[in-house]
Amino acid sequence: MPGPRIRLDHKGIAEILKSAGFAAAVAVKAAEVEAIVSAHESVRRHEMPVETGAYETDRAAHEVEIAHPGGLGVEGKYGALTRAARAVGLEVTEERPE
Repeated sequence: MPGPRIRLDHKGIAEILKSAGFAAAVAVKAAEVEAIVSAHESVRRHEMPVETGAYETDRAAHEVEIAHPGGLGVEGKYGALTRAARAVGLEVTEERPE
């Protein structure tokens, strides 16, 4: 006897991922990440601005960045963005070049 069949509604999933509700939830998480990164000792001490911005690909998204030339160093040395994202419950995975 075969098991149950599952069909994904790809159009419905895409609609949800582009919805205003999903975008609002992503914006809340981005704001939480921004607050944690802004409070990081190195970011505060050097007065590095932390910026967020919305964009859309196949889904609603937000970016959070340390908008300062030294921001890459802060991420490399302390992992400020990565740790902040994990602290608010986001899954952080390694980016693999294509």
